Amino acid sequence: MEAQNVGTATKQPVAFMNTLTACVNKMAKNGYTDNLTITKQGLYSTDKDKVYGPQDIKVIDFYRFEGQSDPADNAIMYVIETADGVKGMIIDAYGHYADDSVTRFMKHVEEVNKNVEKVDKSA
Repeated sequence: MEAQNVGTATKQPVAFMNTLTACVNKMAKNGYTDNLTITKQGLYSTDKDKVYGPQDIKVIDFYRFEGQSDPADNAIMYVIETADGVKGMIIDAYGHYADDSVTRFMKHVEEVNKNVEKVDKSA
């Protein structure tokens, strides 16, 4: 799967982040390793055994990946940090196959960032 409109929390060139696997590996190398899942109670860190509400997290960056031939292969990866320093990722299907619990939770997150490398077109 190739990433679309990729900007990174690590300011790496787009070419290094063009697959879901490459993106996950890069974020893991940068410390985003906590296992995170969405539950009925909120964002759950299995490493810390703690639940966070939408007000307790910020999305540092996100990446959307599109399958070449099958819309079911679309995915989105959220790079997340909590108020107490937990760093991890949530990966979900994108579009029709998205997990409703992830979508509902993310709608309530107040701080969502997208780091996009800007190109100076005047040069």
